[in-house]
Amino acid sequence: MSEEVKLRVSQIEKSFPGVKALDKIDFSVRKGTVHALCGENGAGKSTLMKIINGIYKPDSGQIFIDEKPVQVKDPIQGQSLGIAMIAQELNYVPEMSVEENLFLGRLPVNKFGKVNWKEVRQKTLQFLKEEGLNYKPDQKLKTLTVSDIQMLEIIKAISNDAQIIVMDEPTSAITQKEVELLFKKIGILKEKGVSIIYISHKLDEVFQIADDITVFRDGTVVKSMRAESTDINEVIALMVGRKMENVYPKEEIKIGENLLDVKDLCSDCLYENVSFHLQRGEIIGFAGLVGAGRTEVMRSLFGLDGISSGEVLISGKKVCIKNVSSSIKNGMIMLSEDRRRYGIIPVRSVMENASLSSLDQFVYGGYTHRKKEKTTVGQYFDKMNVKTPTLNTSIRSLSGGNQQKVLLAKWMLRNPDILILDEPTRGIDVGAKFEIYKLMTEMAKAGKGVIMVSSELPELIGMCDRIYVMCQGRIEGELHKDQFSQEAIMKFATGTC
Repeated sequence: MSEEVKLRVSQIEKSFPGVKALDKIDFSVRKGTVHALCGENGAGKSTLMKIINGIYKPDSGQIFIDEKPVQVKDPIQGQSLGIAMIAQELNYVPEMSVEENLFLGRLPVNKFGKVNWKEVRQKTLQFLKEEGLNYKPDQKLKTLTVSDIQMLEIIKAISNDAQIIVMDEPTSAITQKEVELLFKKIGILKEKGVSIIYISHKLDEVFQIADDITVFRDGTVVKSMRAESTDINEVIALMVGRKMENVYPKEEIKIGENLLDVKDLCSDCLYENVSFHLQRGEIIGFAGLVGAGRTEVMRSLFGLDGISSGEVLISGKKVCIKNVSSSIKNGMIMLSEDRRRYGIIPVRSVMENASLSSLDQFVYGGYTHRKKEKTTVGQYFDKMNVKTPTLNTSIRSLSGGNQQKVLLAKWMLRNPDILILDEPTRGIDVGAKFEIYKLMTEMAKAGKGVIMVSSELPELIGMCDRIYVMCQGRIEGELHKDQFSQEAIMKFATGTC
């Protein structure tokens, strides 16, 4: 394995209003290796990658490629220097086609300056064939799932013939099969001498593919080491500054009466005859492969999509959920899997995002009572351990994990009885995950009910009282605690039981 350094950063510093994001960062990546960056949300990993890619400018410090100093003014210049980046947050235009997305910013033109769409179509078909993807080149992104779009972003990055590829949470929204394909592709890229910076909170993945590991904490480098010389427990301890004895803080809680009953729920072409129940004090999980219908069922329960037939009862009373407002009025809320598209309002502050669904608590007499709003939101932020410079900070400047906690605080302000959490820990660190798990447990202890949709089988097994498994729009099985295993879940998920 090469010891030649492909990329090196020296004494990089970056500050934002009220917070120092990076403090004298020294970091290097060897040629033809995978260098994993680990750390809690807000530790500075993504900020450093945005500096390397030219999205942010450092306050001080230097970047070297092949030991030659370079200035990366913007992502276009980054591309010319052989740098490509798969961003953590999927920033895409829903009305854009697959082929337009793949060639965004680098559309081939003829001598008259017109786009050569024939070449675009041919190369798009070639890329899709090589990756075994069945999308149509003219298919709009809004028709694709989060997993589909994530795969396209990966293809776009590796199709640039880049020599340095930054992968920021590349597997947060794709299936296990797609993860395996990505890891094979990473192996091929390493053989070609490509250097990969890999950011992930899935530490089992990190130890599967990383050659080197660097741990960040509070904007500083804690330690860099060879992957073979450390283990998951040491990395977690370095990330959070303490040992974490129990990753899943699930407690035995007395289960009460039925809180939610769903009977024979159907929606045209999405799912059919879905029946399940949720009791007070209970956490139930929904497992299944991408496209199984889990999210579609939850969207219908929250009033985002229509229901063809079936019944929904809350505390034994039949309810008609026509829209989101009626769901909220009935004490049922949902945290969406795609916080960028359906959760946050990027141009607004963290306080405005948190109080948006509870304005009736703060607006009366024709005025918004800011003091009460600040006090209440601040209390929930303290409880959720939201890291933000001020309540007026724009939410888009926060890390993914802190954005997620702001959205959770928003719904906690409503004091709901039923929480639907769709992939609540996607793309966030072990510390933030632990806080979300604690919140779930606290809600259950308070007699609430929690529905957790997750592709992470260990967290379903660690946090749930029962697990429903979906396959092709139907519930294939229900598992109780003494029946939990990844093998049992996958048998139902693949329809092989």
